[in-house]
Amino acid sequence: MNNCKTQMQAAKTGILTKQMIAVSEKEGISPEILMERIARGTVAIPCNINHKCIDPCGVGEGLKTKINVNIGVSGDICNYESERKKAQIAAKLGADAIMDLSNCGKTASFRQELIDTSSAMIGTVPIYDAVGYLEKELFEIAAREFIDVLRAHAVQGVDFMTIHAGLNKRCVEKVLSCKRKMNLVSRGGALLFAWMLETGNENPFYENFDEVLDIFAQYDVTASLGDGLRPGCIADGTDIAQISELTELGILTQRAWDKNVQVMIEGPGHIALNEIGANVTVQKKICKNAPFYVLGPIVTDIAPGYDHITSAIGGAVAGAYGADFLCYVTPAEHLRLPDADDVKEGIIACKIAAHAADIAKGIPNAADIDNKMARARQAVDFDKMLDLAIDREKAERYYKSTSPSEKGTCTMCGKMCAVKTVNKALEKYFGKN
Repeated sequence: MNNCKTQMQAAKTGILTKQMIAVSEKEGISPEILMERIARGTVAIPCNINHKCIDPCGVGEGLKTKINVNIGVSGDICNYESERKKAQIAAKLGADAIMDLSNCGKTASFRQELIDTSSAMIGTVPIYDAVGYLEKELFEIAAREFIDVLRAHAVQGVDFMTIHAGLNKRCVEKVLSCKRKMNLVSRGGALLFAWMLETGNENPFYENFDEVLDIFAQYDVTASLGDGLRPGCIADGTDIAQISELTELGILTQRAWDKNVQVMIEGPGHIALNEIGANVTVQKKICKNAPFYVLGPIVTDIAPGYDHITSAIGGAVAGAYGADFLCYVTPAEHLRLPDADDVKEGIIACKIAAHAADIAKGIPNAADIDNKMARARQAVDFDKMLDLAIDREKAERYYKSTSPSEKGTCTMCGKMCAVKTVNKALEKYFGKN
């Protein structure tokens, strides 16, 4: 990269990298505009120098809304073959990123396998791995050990890492004083919160943030600044604890950019539908338009088993207001480790949300495939409709499950198909003229 360690450093010095060229071609944006946005930090290309098979992907201003898929073993279900299958589903359905959230045992081999075989961006949350890999009680882990695990992920080739560096002692005081209904629901945030209370020490990722940035700059890891205080129910949405952490993230964002480290900001969480736009606006203001990466948001708390839907509603609205990156949620959210079917349902729901957002915010050519679908429907061309469907397998299964009495229709309308009726009427009318 012409002696530039990161994409941001290259962009600031006017160097067009092969990753920038690849992203500009995929997004239909000029390389010069893309480079300018990377230099300002409003676009990131998470692309570790050691992730050799990656297909570079851009996240941020003016680009298509991206989606992330979470996989990873847990202490109760440690089945790596199942996680491999989930990764394959994510690749087949075109996920832009895969996060390995494995939180037990020796995970390095599986993580390396993902990095060596996946063309999607790979993300991790190092604090999960620290607890599992070190095989220590949380309170016995030294600050240095958290940083060492982070460094190991960077060396392997992880493209972006969630670090809850904004959850410092000032934010802890806000949590203790604001009397939330759900306290903390971020797993990484909760681990750090408990560690800080027990040890009396400052957050090691905050206290050693300059060292973290030096590691990230060396391997061009994008800092995904985590929202450890994201609300876990709509009653806690947009409260003082959440906003206090976001303020800290804004400060950390500038510190990262000053060291040429790319940044994404993570966002809520559970928030009411009418608060989503304000959350996006505030994040973009405080963090100077850094790419916004949201979990959901989940817009109601009462739909376990259907949270891929509650999150898709929130994700579409967040994306329409300017969120750049959606983390999928599966039907298993709040209930269990998702299986392969859950993963597929979550990905499809998230892709629908991202696509709807792209149409709403005017991403060039986003609606082209919708226009093709409209033409196929107007022609009553079911084969073409199935080819254009976001989930062809499911659409075809539904269509072929029953047989209409009238050829070229479906069993919902049959002979009363509105499109076919009007087509016949117009054909007859114009035939008379």
